[in-house]
Amino acid sequence: MYWYKHIKIFILSASITSGLASCKPDVVAGDNRYFDIKGYFSKEAERLTQLHPHVEKTVKHNKQSESRDLGISSWNDELGLFSGSDINKPAWRNSYKVIKRGNTTVYKAKLPELKTQSITIVNSGNKVQSIDIVNHTSNLLYTSTEKLSYYPDSAYHISKMQHVRLLGVNSYDIDSRF
Repeated sequence: MYWYKHIKIFILSASITSGLASCKPDVVAGDNRYFDIKGYFSKEAERLTQLHPHVEKTVKHNKQSESRDLGISSWNDELGLFSGSDINKPAWRNSYKVIKRGNTTVYKAKLPELKTQSITIVNSGNKVQSIDIVNHTSNLLYTSTEKLSYYPDSAYHISKMQHVRLLGVNSYDIDSRF
C-alpha cells in the first residue's frame, strides 16, 4: 500500500492549505455572488454516496504509480479539495472577475495572493459538464499548485506540485474514473 501512505500525506497537506484559507467566516446561505462550489460538491458527495459507483483510481507520487479498483467510503472527504476551493467568502466579494463565453463561465482571481486562482465551469443547459480549478499557495515554507478537474458521472483528476523548503519537490496525480 505504497500509495496509501503518500495519499495520506497529500490529503494532510491539502487539508492544512485549505484550513488556512478557511479562517474567514462562511457566507450565509443564499448570499453567493459566484458559483456555489461548496454546495455543488456537497450535493455531488451526497448523490455519489447514494449511487455507490465503482471507482478505478490511480495514484502517482513522483512518477511511482499504483492503481486500485475500490468503493469510496466518504465522498465528502474524496471531493474535499474541490469543495475547499469555495470563493464565496464575504472578504472576497469583489476579488474575482467573471468571464462568460457561451456555455463557459470563468472566475479569475484579481489578486495573486488568493488561493483559488481560477474556476472554469462548462454547462450544458442547467447541467454542469465540467469544472476545472487552479489553486496556488506560496509562503516562506512552501509553494503549492493544484489543478483539479471534475466531470460528473465520469471522472476527476487532481494534480498537485509542492515545493517545500529543505524537503524538495513532490508531485502527486490522482486519476479516478467511475
